[in-house]
Amino acid sequence: MSVIFTSAEDAEQAFYEAIGRGDLDALMSVWADDEEIVCIHPTGQYLRGPLAIRDSWRSIFASNSRLTVHVKRSVCWKGLLIAVHSVVETLYLGDEPTPHGPMLSTNVFQRGANGWRLLSHHASASADPGSAETGSAPQAAPLRTLH
Repeated sequence: MSVIFTSAEDAEQAFYEAIGRGDLDALMSVWADDEEIVCIHPTGQYLRGPLAIRDSWRSIFASNSRLTVHVKRSVCWKGLLIAVHSVVETLYLGDEPTPHGPMLSTNVFQRGANGWRLLSHHASASADPGSAETGSAPQAAPLRTLH
């Protein structure tokens, strides 16, 4: 891993930027070097391990010319070695003006020798489809410290 993320927020930003560029290598560099990493897509597809996650994102990038994800962070918990971010994602495909979502996602990060890395990304469809664009989704909250 060549990039060291000094905060969970930096790792999360790199994750969503890699999605926006369709950059599989950059996306995978955000993930922890661990066989037990987990990605759950909004369809409910459960992926465990770097090979399954890489193959899934490769397929997503191959079938979508451009993805843009707008993220609103609603709640963050941060300890010395772990951080959990609850976010609202709104997805735009290519030049389509109509958003897809919102999706509610939980990103779990771990701090180690190589900085902060993503352990788990779990996205699911929101029960309130208008919340992302109307602003009724929870707004960013201050970081809370885990004890």
